Amino acid sequence: MIPPDTHLQIGSLLFEGLDQIDLTGPFEILARIPNSTYRIYAATPDPVRDVRGLRILPDATLAEAPRLDVLHVPGGQGQEALMRDPAVLGWIRQQAAGATHILSVCTGALILGAAGLLVGRRATTYWNAVHLLPFFGAEPVDARVVIDRDGEERSWVFAAGVTAGIDGALQLAAELRGEEAARGIQLGMQYAPEPPFDSGTPRTAPPAIVEATRARAADLTARREATARAIAAELGIRTPEPVPAR
Repeated sequence: MIPPDTHLQIGSLLFEGLDQIDLTGPFEILARIPNSTYRIYAATPDPVRDVRGLRILPDATLAEAPRLDVLHVPGGQGQEALMRDPAVLGWIRQQAAGATHILSVCTGALILGAAGLLVGRRATTYWNAVHLLPFFGAEPVDARVVIDRDGEERSWVFAAGVTAGIDGALQLAAELRGEEAARGIQLGMQYAPEPPFDSGTPRTAPPAIVEATRARAADLTARREATARAIAAELGIRTPEPVPAR
């Protein structure tokens, strides 16, 4: 836990085509962290649209961001364009080098991978992309939230798909300010999910629904794998044999 009198600079990356819950779910927690400043940063000051068309306005540009203590990288279909964006990847590398805590949500983990930051790490991501983590030198872990540490003072929090970002951010809040503070944030949000269906993972959803969901995303999954293979070659990582997403 960071001393409570240490003021924290917390920042989230915003980009075109992200999944807004990857951003706004953790926002509900990160913006409530005691003694902190939370802001959203994007490449330009213009509003962007999430994958469903929701318009979101950044607080400032990447160039205006201070050195962040906490970096949050969301995911979404727009992640694919960032995998080859040297300016954004350079900013992520720079901020991650100085941050004490990094949170990725969903395919935000793949963006970190493209920046070369996953080599040797245990990580997770969206269920239909977790098989791509080895292309970036990461060890995939089948868990909703995975924490990988660099000693006692620095941690990487990887949340699986979409709504898992809320769970990951709550665990991050406990890392930053202690469990009592994180529990207070959870209560303030009344976060006590009771989903009407047990179809939140491919292990629990009916097989027909899993296959239909995979089929709808097949083109995007293929593009992601092609990009991952190219980046693996550039990073000098041995390309894994093709395997189906599980």
